[in-house]
Amino acid sequence: MSKSDQNLKSRLDILDKPEVLATKIKKAVTDCISKVTYEPETRPGVANLVLIHSMLSGKSPNQICSEVEELDTGKYKLVVADLVIEKLTPIRENFSRLIKEPVYLQEILKSGTERATDIASDCWCEVQNKIGFKNDILHENKSVQNTIHNI
Repeated sequence: MSKSDQNLKSRLDILDKPEVLATKIKKAVTDCISKVTYEPETRPGVANLVLIHSMLSGKSPNQICSEVEELDTGKYKLVVADLVIEKLTPIRENFSRLIKEPVYLQEILKSGTERATDIASDCWCEVQNKIGFKNDILHENKSVQNTIHNI
């Protein structure tokens, strides 16, 4: 699975539906060895699944391999699919809900822009002071800055 691959089936997208995620994981390329091991150099396909499992569960690859030692790679893919679906479903659902609220999203963007502008302005003033390019008139009165930017 690779996000740089042009093939949409080569990656798990955050907004993929559960059945699409399950299908992609079931079709993930592995090898003919049925045991689940974490060997990135010799078994990159299985190692990729273990790494996805590790990132989503917080468990180490070795811990995961110990826990699933009785499973073959086919059954292990189902375990990974279930975990991926469990973790991505709330994100997909929240996205679907939020995308239907453009006014709310615009308010968040506006608020974020204002906060970022204030922080950047303060930071820029601090940088100018430290390197000796302080302009007292502009730094003392932010309304003057805003007037200048609005002209």
